[in-house]
Parts: sequence; C-alpha cells; structure tokens
Amino acid sequence: MSRGRYEVSTARLPQDIEVAQALRARAFGLNAALDADSFDADQRHILVRDRDTGRLACCFRIGVFEGRAIKDSYAAQFYGLDRLALFDGKMMELGRFCVHPDVSDPDVVRIAWAAMTRFVDAVGIRLLFGCTSFKGTDPSGFLDAFGVLAERHLAPPAWHPREVAREVLRFADLAPADSDRKSATLQMPPLLRTYLLMGGWVSDHAVVDRQMNTLHVFTWSCPVLVPVSFEQCLL
Repeated sequence: MSRGRYEVSTARLPQDIEVAQALRARAFGLNAALDADSFDADQRHILVRDRDTGRLACCFRIGVFEGRAIKDSYAAQFYGLDRLALFDGKMMELGRFCVHPDVSDPDVVRIAWAAMTRFVDAVGIRLLFGCTSFKGTDPSGFLDAFGVLAERHLAPPAWHPREVAREVLRFADLAPADSDRKSATLQMPPLLRTYLLMGGWVSDHAVVDRQMNTLHVFTWSCPVLVPVSFEQCLL
C-alpha cells in the first residue's frame, strides 16, 4: 500500500523489527536505544516508510487473538481480561503505535490507519483493543479527561477488565465534581479519542507504568465504523 511519498510494509527481517524498536524508543522518550519486549517476536510489525528518504516515519504492531488466547496479549499483563475471553470472534491488539517526532505530515497517519483497516477487514476482526497512554505518571493534568471517561465511556459491566496491576488510579477517586468536556478532549491521547469516536469503551482505572513513564487505559471497540476524520483526531 502506498500514498504519496509513503509506503506500508510488514517487517520480514530481524533488522526491520530493530528499526521499529529504535523508533519506538525515540518516540516514547525512553532512555534506551531500543524499545523491545517479548511480545515483539509473536506480533506483526507494520512499517510506514518515506520513499524519498528511506526513513521509518511510523510503526505499530498487531496481534490477533480468539477466546482465552487474549490472556497472552500485552494488555493482559496489566488488566484482568477474563470476561473478554468469552467474546465470540477474532480480537486484534493494536500496540506501540508511534510516529517519528520529526514527522508532521498527516498522510503518515492516514496510510497507517488505512493499512490497519485493510487488515481488520481481511482477517475478520470483530473487536479492536489496546492500551492508550497518557504521557507521564502524574494524573493532575488529566483529571477532566478521567472525569469524562468515568461519566460517559466506561465499559458495560459484562466486559469490564479487572484490576490486576500493582499500581492503579481509579477514575472515580480522581474525577472532579464537574468535568470540563473541552479540556477533557484536549487532555486525551489522540488514539484514545479515535477509539471513542468509534464508540469505544475504557476500563474504570488507569495503570501507572513507570517503565514507560505513562498512565495507560485499557481501550476497545468493535471496528464496524472507521471515522472519516481519524487523522484530525491524531494531529
């Protein structure tokens, strides 16, 4: 798949994955040359390259699960997903989505999302999930966002993730009495806003991930409708 000066491919060689790991480390601000974990070996890595420069502009990884296999996902380290293990259909985990810090061309995100959507359609994915991350581990700058999530976007009880992480922040304990919706939208990570535009749901708590220096929220939706304005949410 290509659009303008960008093309999408699947990582096929170990060095392809290493280039993605290097971009992830830079994009996430890690004090390491590579962002690598045990999940890299079992998931598919999608690469968006600039054909003019050869630079990797964007990357993400995807894993497909059915039934109890969801417990082998990256998110299952932090959330109890026993209820989602009863979901009838293929589930796809979208992870480590990042764009090169020096890239601002909206076509990068457009083609990345188009490639992911093509995969969803081809494989028959019925549920899309992942961890969406707020930068930093101090919740004080995200209280309106947590309030709106608690008021409007919590998952139905039948599918709710359980708390299993050591350090969590419950939205009900942090949400202001009257959340400002405009401020909340600005505080939310772009990918989270996109999930919500698709009618997505969230867990009732955020996990404090000190290794990645983030507060992340379990987020998921049934990808039956992809928003036309996706790129506007991310940029």
